[in-house]
Amino acid sequence: MSLLVVGLSHRSAPVSVLERASLNAGAQLKLLQDTVAAEPAAEAAVLATCNRIELYADVDKFHAGVAELSTLLAQHSGVGLEELTPYLYVHYEDRAVHHLFSVACGLDSMVVGEGQILGQIKDSLARAQDLHTAGRLLNDLFQQALRVGKRAHSETGIDRAGQSLVTFGLEQLSAGADVQQWARGKRALVIGAGSMSSLAAATLARAGVAEIVVANRTFERAERLARILSEGDDTDVLARAVPMDSVPGELTRADVAVSCTGATGLVLTADAVVASVQGRTDAPAVEDAAVADTAVRETAVREAGETPLPGAGSAADENCPLDLSSVPSGFSVMGEAAVAGMDAATLEQHGAWAAGGTAVDRTRETGRSGPEADAELIGALAATATRVGRIPERRRPEPVVEVPRPEPVLFLLDLAMPRDVDAAVHRLAGVRLVDIESLADASADAPMATDVDMVRRIVADEVTAFGAAQRAAHITPTVVALRSMAADVVAGEIARLEGRLPGLDDKHRAEITQTVKRVVDKLLHAPTVRVKQLAAEPGGAGYADALRTLFDLDQETVASVSRAENSTTEKNRGPA
Repeated sequence: MSLLVVGLSHRSAPVSVLERASLNAGAQLKLLQDTVAAEPAAEAAVLATCNRIELYADVDKFHAGVAELSTLLAQHSGVGLEELTPYLYVHYEDRAVHHLFSVACGLDSMVVGEGQILGQIKDSLARAQDLHTAGRLLNDLFQQALRVGKRAHSETGIDRAGQSLVTFGLEQLSAGADVQQWARGKRALVIGAGSMSSLAAATLARAGVAEIVVANRTFERAERLARILSEGDDTDVLARAVPMDSVPGELTRADVAVSCTGATGLVLTADAVVASVQGRTDAPAVEDAAVADTAVRETAVREAGETPLPGAGSAADENCPLDLSSVPSGFSVMGEAAVAGMDAATLEQHGAWAAGGTAVDRTRETGRSGPEADAELIGALAATATRVGRIPERRRPEPVVEVPRPEPVLFLLDLAMPRDVDAAVHRLAGVRLVDIESLADASADAPMATDVDMVRRIVADEVTAFGAAQRAAHITPTVVALRSMAADVVAGEIARLEGRLPGLDDKHRAEITQTVKRVVDKLLHAPTVRVKQLAAEPGGAGYADALRTLFDLDQETVASVSRAENSTTEKNRGPA
């Protein structure tokens, strides 16, 4: 077994990189085809979700495989290899098996224990099977991963360790309030009709929203989802479908919107969201970051009772000995930040200039005010510079005053990768946006349930069992070829006996044939059983070679048996 996985996920890469590296359905198919066409890979499967992109392959060379798979991921994702490489992880053989089994159990998910990953693994396997890029190894691996995931959910309480991404997202939108109470009576807009959007719609319906509007590029799919929601026995929600061009109008009526599409560009721009909340809140919809920053600083200075310090480039800076172009933006040339790092001579020049410069109120620090206080301060800094040669930077953070935001009138949940909603929406007043990036931050501190340890033990046991089964299966073609050779020897000897004893009747011929076969079977039984046991142990791959050498088995015969078994697997395969 030479299983290799190369990938990146929310654990290894920032959301901005994952977003750019995301693969649409067409790119995934092309990646699979190019991977099996590459020299090191015999099989391939792609697992692509909103927070992971992984390429699995059966390779004959480790280093060449890593290089080839990394290059292919970069090519098909559109992110340069040099930029992508620092975020990639590599797992090989048993570690690769352990990784996929952990993923299947939800241990590697953004929300621990979520079960949606099982459906995504199943889809990944089906895609590889349809393209005939999954052979015996990846079929066995993914089938077993599905079984391990189901076992973890049925035998432990891993579901209690976390929720689906949808449920977790709605909890973040409600800011800790009970989701059902928060959602009751709200009007919801669901953009997209895929598996994640459908789950979101169903979750909102069960939570008690009054209305759900479904928008999708394919109107028939939106209609089908709306019909399912309306006819559900466990909900009483009004659901209807609209085309995508109706989204701006529907957004003005919605209280909560969930978006998860496969679009490569933004579905909801900041301007569209501003238009949808205009007039629904007393505060201006747009909070300009630069303007807000300035207002915060001015408010802090006023509340502290200080005279604002002149900034770099002001009229007070004339004849200043400093190179103002090197002064950090946002700091006064009269403050400590401006003189940090100067040598003593420059500090003395600066002190002389400051003595006749604009007054700075230092009453809160020294009890004195005026130019003399500034000159005294800078003189002290100069003395320090004389002793140590240079003043270390001593910036103090400016006081921050929280600017109150109005209560949200529109709640947005963006579950798409790449994002559907403009990240600038985070700065809009009256809007609360939860996206993949904020979900990743919120889930980083989520508590781990006790059941997680049980699942980890299940994964460890299943990895051991899978490795043993694969190693045992590796020797099976050799054992079959050995028994086939023994059968040929028996047939040849019986034919030779018939030539020497032409009068042998059928009864005696059958008895002799059966006796010879029993002798051969008994001689082969113990060594073949034992060699399978030994081959299943770590490092047991060499026993197949030993068997072929001892019995002088033809390598092509063994290979033909292996091809026949793979062909049978191909016909009988199917997702678990």
